[in-house]
Amino acid sequence: MAKSRSRLSEAARAERRRQDRERLQRAAEQLLTSEGWQRWLRVRAQAGLARLSLSNQLLVALARPDATFVAGFKAWLRLGFAVKKGERAIAIAAPLPVKERDGISGEETGQTRVLFKTVFVFDREQVAPIDGVEQAVLEPPCEPLTGDSHAHLLSPLRAFTESLGFTVSFQPIAGAAGGWCDAKAKHIVVDADAPANAQLRILIHETVHGMGVGYERFGRERAEVIVDTAAHLACSSVGLMVDGETVPYVAGWGEDGALEAVSDYAKTIDELARRIENVLTADTTSVRAAAA
Repeated sequence: MAKSRSRLSEAARAERRRQDRERLQRAAEQLLTSEGWQRWLRVRAQAGLARLSLSNQLLVALARPDATFVAGFKAWLRLGFAVKKGERAIAIAAPLPVKERDGISGEETGQTRVLFKTVFVFDREQVAPIDGVEQAVLEPPCEPLTGDSHAHLLSPLRAFTESLGFTVSFQPIAGAAGGWCDAKAKHIVVDADAPANAQLRILIHETVHGMGVGYERFGRERAEVIVDTAAHLACSSVGLMVDGETVPYVAGWGEDGALEAVSDYAKTIDELARRIENVLTADTTSVRAAAA
């Protein structure tokens, strides 16, 4: 008869949950300093990590700030790689849907609640190619803003922007502005003389403004930081070289100890970037699916 798997006691389960909460708290507290904020953004800007939830991005940033693409042991095998011997896994949280049951009859109620369990992943630096197996391409090619390699993405992004109720026009613009968003007139202008890749970056920026990130709601400084950061992340997701651009941080967001406030700003940025990324990467989801 096969030996049954040992089950954790309720006390052991409670201790594990406490440790998980503590780890998530430490991960979120990174956002309270400019160094920790930049660490999160470096991780979030990686195409192979954008698919993770905000909490898991923070957990990865805390455990391995130089991470670029993470996946589980078996997922790496599907991608053509094997985890190197002796590598230490990164612990993140995975959702676990649980069907509710009636407390008296034990029958399923039709309701579902989501719990979380700890799962383990490894970064691409912790794996090696498997001989004789084709390896998946993990990241999009990286191109400068001065080129036209991403011109094909202008059309779907423009369609998305117009679905928000805005009109988009391309006009010559003097100076270094590159473009603007008139929220009241619901109109966005992009410099017609800029290279296509730069136009894409400008349109992303102004579209995020059009998604509700205005000065009246957030104030000028915070609004520009939210928009700049979300645009930086969205550009990175499709391989535009924006790593040389300054990623801003507003000290008042968190260095005074306002963890909940700074976490909300990070969540807003992540959600805005994700909406743009979904438009730009609609046809490039196969590797992400294999790594899930």
